[in-house]
Amino acid sequence: MTENKEINIGLFGFGIVGEGLYHALEQRQNFNVKIKKICIKHSDKNRNAPESLFTTNKEEIFNDPSINVIVEVINDTKNAFEIVNRGLLSGRCVISASKKMIAENLQYLIDIQEKTGNTFLYESSACASIPIIRNLEEYYYNDSLQGLSGIVNGSTNFILSKILEEGLAFENALKLAQELGFAESDPSLDVEAYDALHKLIILLAHGFGLLLTPIDLLFYGIQNISLSDALYAQQQHYVIKLIAYAQRLSDGSIASFVLPSLIKEEHQFSFVQNEYNAVLIKSGLTDQQLFYGKGAGSLPTASAVLRDISALAHDYKYEYIKLNQAKTPQLAEDFYLKCYISFSPGTLLPFEELTHINTYHQAEDRHYITAIISYQYLRENTWWRNNGCSLLLLPDPIIEDDNFITHHFDFNQNLDRALN
Repeated sequence: MTENKEINIGLFGFGIVGEGLYHALEQRQNFNVKIKKICIKHSDKNRNAPESLFTTNKEEIFNDPSINVIVEVINDTKNAFEIVNRGLLSGRCVISASKKMIAENLQYLIDIQEKTGNTFLYESSACASIPIIRNLEEYYYNDSLQGLSGIVNGSTNFILSKILEEGLAFENALKLAQELGFAESDPSLDVEAYDALHKLIILLAHGFGLLLTPIDLLFYGIQNISLSDALYAQQQHYVIKLIAYAQRLSDGSIASFVLPSLIKEEHQFSFVQNEYNAVLIKSGLTDQQLFYGKGAGSLPTASAVLRDISALAHDYKYEYIKLNQAKTPQLAEDFYLKCYISFSPGTLLPFEELTHINTYHQAEDRHYITAIISYQYLRENTWWRNNGCSLLLLPDPIIEDDNFITHHFDFNQNLDRALN
């Protein structure tokens, strides 16, 4: 596909992103792109576009030989996969915003591109307005990344901002996020960290050449964060953020997970508010670089789709250079995390199983500990997700070795010391 060739789009979905794309294209001048047909699920809604553009029959798009690009921006993962797969097999280039679908099927989607020779782009699937996938592909392809961390879900960041800065109740902050188009139709995808997990999987593939599925990574969201956690953060000069982590360890393996975290007030992430995203990249050649921009909303996400359309006009495609390198890294499993865990009085926790407890604090309505816990232990045990517990990572959370362990922890002895 060349720059002056006409791009005729078959668009699936006309929700927040689809409508944003339509209006963004209307504003573009000297851009040889046209939406030929839009496939929607329900025909009885009033839409801000000519009625002649819409159809409920997907065959009108697939049977139109003039349509050479498929763009899907729907919320149905199964149908999104079918649309993308059929589009590629039919000889068309395809653009998608469905991060869940991509994360669950990335190996297949890479294989089908190689098999068909057709291009599949998905910049809008991670961090909306931030061109992070393209940067990882193009500008860090020959640079050994040491770490990648980020606030990659605008919805949870918006909710946390409203709770911690404005004192809104969780339910009210979530409702506001949905009304403004920042939260997914199923809020659990955001607040339980599924959305951030899916984005991290995509970034790991392009940044480190690590090809994973959602079941491979530890993740947890913000659903159990309490007022006492916010007060603790304030007292310690921290802020709370949901962070996706990927850090190269000394043996070359990659430690990666998504967990709510306590961030120092002076850290770059502490200034990222509301629906904004930020990704901090640490590399061998450039040290640290911060990418910042809106991570949710109609036009920010549509802008990423528009960038992919522009890229197609220049015959751009992902080369997956780091996936094809001679030696790809492994996912790390043998490391430790610095954790803060709060819980209700009377809750029985398996303190004797924890590697190392640093502090124990009791208050009338809430207790908390700070501890160093192995990654594998958190993977294999679920009590910290239940019983009204709230787990947050402490700053600089990853510890590689167990040199801090000097003796078996005696919980009763240390508890007595903490209380006296």
